Amino acid sequence: MRIAAILVAAGSGTRFGAETPKQFLTIANKPVIRHAADALAAHVTLLQPVGDPTSIDPILHGITGCLPAAPGGATRQDSVRAGLEALAPHAPDVVLVHDAARPFIPDGTIPALLAALKESPGAIPAAPVADTLKRVVRGVITETVPRSGLFRAQTPQAFRFAILLAAHRAGLTGATDDASLLEAAGETVEVVPGSDDNIKLTYPDDLIRLERIMGALLTPRVGTGFDVHVLEAGRPLFLCGIQVPHDKGLAGHSDADVGIHALCDAIYGALAEGDIGRHFPPSEATWKDADSARFLTHAAERIAIRGGRLVNADVTLICERPKITPHAPAMIQRLASLLGVDPARISVKATTTERLGFTGRGEGIAAQAVVSILVPDCLPPSPETANP
Repeated sequence: MRIAAILVAAGSGTRFGAETPKQFLTIANKPVIRHAADALAAHVTLLQPVGDPTSIDPILHGITGCLPAAPGGATRQDSVRAGLEALAPHAPDVVLVHDAARPFIPDGTIPALLAALKESPGAIPAAPVADTLKRVVRGVITETVPRSGLFRAQTPQAFRFAILLAAHRAGLTGATDDASLLEAAGETVEVVPGSDDNIKLTYPDDLIRLERIMGALLTPRVGTGFDVHVLEAGRPLFLCGIQVPHDKGLAGHSDADVGIHALCDAIYGALAEGDIGRHFPPSEATWKDADSARFLTHAAERIAIRGGRLVNADVTLICERPKITPHAPAMIQRLASLLGVDPARISVKATTTERLGFTGRGEGIAAQAVVSILVPDCLPPSPETANP
């Protein structure tokens, strides 16, 4: 059975009240429409987005079976028909119609819809209405509407392709969902259990609820980093992104910022992407005397590319001199800026080795770092990446 899906993304989202259409807003570092597309792609052989191709196609690039976006119409019904006509040459057996503003499709919803199509030409997920319903006119209740037998329709809705295409071509107008077209044609539409988690992003409060749900799908990852550099006369001392007054600096191929190097290793470790030397080999002249801020920016980009977010980072500098405490606030601000997070997520502190070892003798400075990152549980391991 060839299964296709139409991802409706042509709406302007005026009720949400944002400058950016709601389907292009970001949840868990990924556009809402991409979440919806990825959820559909796991079940279909063809994915037909509908909306502005210049906005949609780059976001959905790389999804197996995803076709170029078809321009949307003036109404949702027009947009769905545009998607159906674009799919017609491919002649799928079944089509799912889904709103791009619904980024979370609960497990079991699509299998239940497909099972229902064995007996009926159409099926939708729907949840029973639990609240008392009031009809209101100009702020005054005019009627209490009986809720018995009422359900809230959701998407994706599933149909035998030929039947839905014929219903759209029949010329009926004013349909707010595709099930109503089959109803008008006298066809049976079955209902499968919906979910309160299948939220359509409509108002700002919906975004908060979705962030909680999508956040629950993120897996915590912890990484540690450790680095050492020798102190050398005649070099500036850079620690955690700022220059610290001292009579010696750290020797290394780059600016030898031991704090940033340890932090980068912690981030790469949490992402299972090796260490800083893999991304910025010291054998390459490109990185000679390089500002280590560039390394940390790259590490932050790797978090974003993986769809994750930094929960917190803790850096400990190990040395007798210079004193770190007076400079820690500036270091925290600098690291937070490079990572694109609130400074409250960053800690920088220092300790000594009670004059023992190479740090105690003032021969070098060491640093260790720990980070906590949340990443999507379903995300595959990151591919090898070229140096920036």
